[in-house]
Amino acid sequence: MLATGCVRCLRYCRPFPLIMSGSVFNKLDPVTADEVHKLLSSSLPKSSNMDIIPTSLVLRCQSLFSEIIARLANLSFSEGRFPGKFKQASVTPLLKGRSFDKSLPSNYSPISNLKFISKVLERLFLSRFQFHILGSSNFNRYQSAYRPGCYTETAL
Repeated sequence: MLATGCVRCLRYCRPFPLIMSGSVFNKLDPVTADEVHKLLSSSLPKSSNMDIIPTSLVLRCQSLFSEIIARLANLSFSEGRFPGKFKQASVTPLLKGRSFDKSLPSNYSPISNLKFISKVLERLFLSRFQFHILGSSNFNRYQSAYRPGCYTETAL
């Protein structure tokens, strides 16, 4: 498959050919309530101030919420859209270090806190996407992104 991409430069935009081989990723396997239940069982009870339902309640009532989240994930995957309500985040500025001047905005890093359910949906998608990416002939074995056990440190 040959496609045309775009290389952005400071002065111009020039197309270059992209060569893709391997299977096309166009369908996601359905999510089951059991899969969501296992995911919730391994989740930490961290909540965001954006959460309408506390994470602790979701984790205590996993049987009920597993069905609901599985249905939501399947709707999202079948429509090819991530629900807009779950794209919102609470952004908190965090000082980069104790020795940094608190009066300078550039000394802060923005930390985004997403809703718990959006993180669950993200993990459900990643479990499907990761299998496809790791099996692709285009995947570089030295790439650290989208790999279990590979972090920023391994990229160095």
